[in-house]
Amino acid sequence: MIRGIAGPALAFAAAAALFGQPAPLSFEVASLKPAAPITDGKIMVRMGGDPGRLDWTNVSLKDILRQAYEVKEYQISGPDWMGSARFDLSAKLPEGAPRSKVPEMLQSLLAERFKVTVHKETKELPMYGLVVSKGGVKMKESEIDPNAPPPGSGPGPGGPGPEGGVRFNRDGKPVFVGNPRGPMMMMNSTGHLSAKMMNMAGLVNFLARQVDRPVIDETGLTKSYDFDLDFVPENMQGMMGHMPPPPGGGEGGPTSSANNSENNGVSIFNAVQSQLGLKLEAKKGSVELIVVDHVEKTPTEN
Repeated sequence: MIRGIAGPALAFAAAAALFGQPAPLSFEVASLKPAAPITDGKIMVRMGGDPGRLDWTNVSLKDILRQAYEVKEYQISGPDWMGSARFDLSAKLPEGAPRSKVPEMLQSLLAERFKVTVHKETKELPMYGLVVSKGGVKMKESEIDPNAPPPGSGPGPGGPGPEGGVRFNRDGKPVFVGNPRGPMMMMNSTGHLSAKMMNMAGLVNFLARQVDRPVIDETGLTKSYDFDLDFVPENMQGMMGHMPPPPGGGEGGPTSSANNSENNGVSIFNAVQSQLGLKLEAKKGSVELIVVDHVEKTPTEN
């Protein structure tokens, strides 16, 4: 078994060296297998791990692709099952390998275990532009701690790293947990975002997960802000960060049916405008897509 694995790997490395190309960086050890079936209608998605490790539970293939190619979910085009089939991933980084190399290692893992091949293309797609509304900004500018790292520099929705995970509390309600210095959204009948030192890059990242469309920052704001945002997700799927764009598409985005909910909540569109002094305007623009040309449904054995 060891010879069967080592032989092709060494041959590939030798061929890569011969043509002056480094061999793709891979995890030292990786276990990737289908997740246990859901029995009680609840699912807990976790994307964490100690330094030097990845420990992901109940992630979809789209989740892995999103991290591997550092894109948003709406930028991935492929079979629908990639968003529903769930997997558990445990992997160890090579000694001394920086965390920044994880996407490259994930790409190698996807190619090896799922036989994934992709190409990139650009398409004109519906999106939203985030602008300052006529009434002006209602958010409080953050008081910057000179000893703190730059806002949005850590993992979570406020930064470039992994965008947090979803767990269930004791009441069985889903909780989205992101950057502790940025947002934490408690999801039950309403959504709540409590942000500290959130910049516009982090905010558009968060909003894109709610409307499932690209959101472009057109505010011109360069500061970081503290604010709370309360809204009613369209349904449980929306609460998990995959709410489909509402029908219509007028200026600023249409009003969601959630406006008529029993607790008088508002849609994410109205909440952004009334509580933050910003506005989501419907538009079209060019988006780079990762198109999956081939993928196997079942990963090869560990």
